[in-house]
Amino acid sequence: MSAPAPVARARILIAEDESGIADTLCYVLRADGYEPVWCATAGEALAQFGARPPALAILDVGLPDMNGFELFRRLHELPGAEAVPMLFLTARSDEIDRVVGLELGADDYVAKPFSPRELVARVRTILRRSARADAAVPVPASAPAPASAPAAPPVFQVDGERRRIRYYGRALELSRYEYRLLALLVQRPGRVYTREELLDMVWDDHAQSLDRTVDAHVKTLRAKLKAVAPGVEAIRTLRGVGYALHEDLPPASARAPS
Repeated sequence: MSAPAPVARARILIAEDESGIADTLCYVLRADGYEPVWCATAGEALAQFGARPPALAILDVGLPDMNGFELFRRLHELPGAEAVPMLFLTARSDEIDRVVGLELGADDYVAKPFSPRELVARVRTILRRSARADAAVPVPASAPAPASAPAAPPVFQVDGERRRIRYYGRALELSRYEYRLLALLVQRPGRVYTREELLDMVWDDHAQSLDRTVDAHVKTLRAKLKAVAPGVEAIRTLRGVGYALHEDLPPASARAPS
C-alpha cells in the first residue's frame, strides 16, 4: 500500500527587511504548518508573487526600495492578487497609517513590537475567514433569454471561478474587496445596502473596518466603471443610507464601450 501524498502547505509571502523579525516569523509560521517565503525587498516580493501567488502576504510598510502601501498597489496589478489576503506590518502605529492600509483593502494591520504567536493566530484567522467569505459571495446568474429572440449581452458578466467581472464587455481590474463588493451589488440591482451591511457581507472582519472603508472602495469602483462608460452612473448613493446598483443601466447592445 502506497503512502498518502503529503498535504500541501499554504505559502506565506513575507516582505520584511529586518532579518531578525523575518527569521522569527519564518520559524513560527513553519512550526504552524505554513511555508514561509522571505523577501528582503519589494522587488523580490513582486518577483516571488508573480511567479506563484501565495495564500497570504505579510508586507512591512518600511521596506528599503518601496513603501509598503505602494507595494500593495503594485501587487494588485499582478494576476491572482485579488484572491490573496494581505496584512501590513509596521513600526508605525498612527491611526492614519492603519486607516490608509485598511482602506487600500488590507485584511489586517499589526504594529511592531508584536507577539509572533499572535500574528500567526491572525494569519490563521484571516485565511479561515477568507475561505468562508469567498465561498459565500454569490455569483449572479443571467436569466435565460426567450428562445424567439437572441440574448442581449449583459451589462455585467461575473466569472466566479476566476474572480473577474466584465462591464460592457471590458474586464475590470479589481482588488479582492472591490470584486466582492461589486459582485454583491450586481446580484440584486436596485437593492439598497447600508454601509454596515456591506461591511458585514463583504469584509472578512468588519469589526476592524470603518464606514469610510466602504466609501473609499465605492469611490475606486466608480472610477473604474467610469473609465469604461463615462456617461453611465452604475452605482447610486442614497445619502445617509448606503449604496445600490442602478436598475436601469443602458443595455450593452445600445452603446459601445468608451
